[in-house]
Amino acid sequence: MVALTARSQSTRPSSRLTMQTVEIGDRTIAIRSLDWDRDRFDIEFGLRNGTTYNSFLIRGEKTALIDTSHRKFEQLYLDVLSGLIDPATPDYLVVSHTEPDHSGLVKEILQLAPNVTVVGAKVAIQFLENMVHQPFKYQMVKNGDRIDLGNGHELTFVSAPNLHWPDTIFTYDAKTRILFTCDVFGMHYCDDYTFDEEPDLIEEDFKYYYDCLMGPNARSVLSALKRIEKLELATIATGHGPLLQHHIPDWVERYQSWSQEQAKTDTLVALFYVEDYGFSDRVARSIAQGITRTEVAVELVNLNEVDPHEVRELVNQAKGLVIGMPPQSSIAAHAALSTILAAAHGKQSVGLFESGGGEDEPIFPLRNKFQEIGLTEAFPPILLKQAPNPIIEQACEEAGTHLGQSLTRDRTIKQIKSLDNHLERALGRISSGLYIISAKKGDLSSAMVASWVMQASLEPLGVAIAVAKDRAIESILHAGDRFVLNVLEEGNYQKLMRHFLKRLPSGSDRFTGLKTYPASNGAPILADALAYMECEVNSRMECSDHWVIYSTVTTGRVAKPDALTAVHHRKVGNHY
Repeated sequence: MVALTARSQSTRPSSRLTMQTVEIGDRTIAIRSLDWDRDRFDIEFGLRNGTTYNSFLIRGEKTALIDTSHRKFEQLYLDVLSGLIDPATPDYLVVSHTEPDHSGLVKEILQLAPNVTVVGAKVAIQFLENMVHQPFKYQMVKNGDRIDLGNGHELTFVSAPNLHWPDTIFTYDAKTRILFTCDVFGMHYCDDYTFDEEPDLIEEDFKYYYDCLMGPNARSVLSALKRIEKLELATIATGHGPLLQHHIPDWVERYQSWSQEQAKTDTLVALFYVEDYGFSDRVARSIAQGITRTEVAVELVNLNEVDPHEVRELVNQAKGLVIGMPPQSSIAAHAALSTILAAAHGKQSVGLFESGGGEDEPIFPLRNKFQEIGLTEAFPPILLKQAPNPIIEQACEEAGTHLGQSLTRDRTIKQIKSLDNHLERALGRISSGLYIISAKKGDLSSAMVASWVMQASLEPLGVAIAVAKDRAIESILHAGDRFVLNVLEEGNYQKLMRHFLKRLPSGSDRFTGLKTYPASNGAPILADALAYMECEVNSRMECSDHWVIYSTVTTGRVAKPDALTAVHHRKVGNHY
């Protein structure tokens, strides 16, 4: 690995938006926009460590700017750029993909540098034409195309569609051996440290980012990794979080193994939607996130871009189909829908959602056609009446989880029967209490029955709870989140158990019909509980199909001092 200079300059105004410039290679500078307090990224997932938007400047005989920043950094970013170069002089502006957090200032750069050539995938250029509403010079690039900046800086472009947008490309500089990857290998983690010197601090955010954005496209991840496997990498310059330099083989291997595990599953859902139409992106990714909780593979497919042969192949492989309604005017999308209908069969499950783009294909005629073929409806049609908010996103995620659980039910039963009879009986003798975890975060609320609960520390007082990865509540039980642990009473728990074990429609209020009152941390306390404790999540440990969540206890109360906790006795230990 080449030793790179660590010459840096950091400015920190009174607000929590700051800038950092760092030389990361020969005449190559990272321009990092640090967003310290951002706690939610779009609607997809919450953040606990803020985020960064990373842009890069390469100066050979010609100058290339790779990506820009979020619009909220407009003046800060342009001031820093003006301090590095004359902003009217860049020869190239490489757009890794057109998501607004990376391309939010493209229009401003075009105004400052009207002669700059915008470089991107064909789809990216098409998206930009609709975003900036002005003519501009451009160069469409495909996998393997090159641009020579001079002084040894030759840029090679790598096609990486669906990571996590259809227009994504990587850029590799042969001289510095830096690979610019935008979202891929990134994480939402804001810190003054530019590189990955402390992997233990960032590995959870690295995995969380992969799970949210890359996991649903595991097959596309593997394709992209294959395209870069022969490149010598000194640095991976990501679009979010620290740049990767000290542990590159380890980070790449994690992407490889996670994606292989995701892709090799025999259970696949093909999720068809139209990128950049209405709210289809958000809804599709929320549903995909719910599906992946159940360890079912998901392939996201843009109906406007997919080849008919690929559609037939995917539908033949898939056990589940999810379709977002395309615009009625899209000839390509309707051709793909016809292919899906021709290839679908009665052993599959299907779910449909509106995209909210204003001219959606009607959902119910398509639903009727799938019912005539004999497909099982995985969840009721998702009908958008407003822009997605956290509650709608939660309902979409739960719909995906229901689909995934229905597809893996036979596998789960097989696993239950697979343990040695003596071993499963022995495990079943580990008794436990019965509890309801209730949580609220912003507008989101959720609850679950829990039995794998134990006190885990004395100073501070802490508890550990095992939560299955496919539980909806898992998404609001990250570090810093708060919840209530309700203890159920022996002889007085059946009503609450029945209520919370009942499967409700996606997005339903879990507390309807129950008497509750708010804890000081905002989560619901069950009035019929024997006792309650208010908790704050401190850390999480991944344990195969569960998360063990360690939380500190801030306060609590017992309603009936002489009553006993309900106890859960099992006969076998390989299911609840």
